[in-house]
Amino acid sequence: MNAAHATDTDHATNAPRERAKGPRLPKLKAPKLKPPKKSIRDDAFNIPNLLTFARVLMIPICLWYLDQGTPEGCYWSAAIFTVAAITDALDGFLARRMGVVSVLGKFLDPLADKLIVMSCMIWLVPMGRLPAWVTALVVAREICVTGLRSVAASEGVVIAAGQEGKIKTAFQMIGLVALLVGYPQHFSYAGIDLGVCDVVRVGQILVYLSLAFSVLSAAQYAALFVLAVDAKDKVAVPQKPPA
Repeated sequence: MNAAHATDTDHATNAPRERAKGPRLPKLKAPKLKPPKKSIRDDAFNIPNLLTFARVLMIPICLWYLDQGTPEGCYWSAAIFTVAAITDALDGFLARRMGVVSVLGKFLDPLADKLIVMSCMIWLVPMGRLPAWVTALVVAREICVTGLRSVAASEGVVIAAGQEGKIKTAFQMIGLVALLVGYPQHFSYAGIDLGVCDVVRVGQILVYLSLAFSVLSAAQYAALFVLAVDAKDKVAVPQKPPA
């Protein structure tokens, strides 16, 4: 009895030890669930996209004041255009800062910029503040670059804006503000009379400079597109092993 009891006891006490020496199962981690994708309707109501919508709504108001042709109307038109330019920089910053970069925003943001710039430039032609050939070249450039980037995107190639494009935008925005003001301005600083400035002439010079950078940036886009597509084609074609 005692021996049998001892054997049972040893077996009972050794069982846990044998289980302890067995292989340990790895701990299973719960799979990380991806956040649900937002619909276009949800993306439309984030702050950056609301600013973009507001910029589009500013276009008819800006043109309505400009069409009045009075100094007050032109000042208001220039002020609204300036606010639109500020929101252009602000919505992109907020989209990156808040992590709400969306497909809708990528489509609307450049579209809103082109709409307000082209609308104002077309409106300035019959007012005699901007030559028609300048507006035609700017519109043609935007259509070509937009088409080029669309084809590049369909090929999986992303072409980022170069330094020339950013300089072009800066000259273009400042020049258009001066052209929208439209009337000569008298300037003075610290009691010193600086005289009268023809802001239309200043605006035209700045727009001419922006046009030069527009041509350079368009050529840069075309060159980058050719290089990127050639590089992609070389990677896509399998290389034959040496004999």
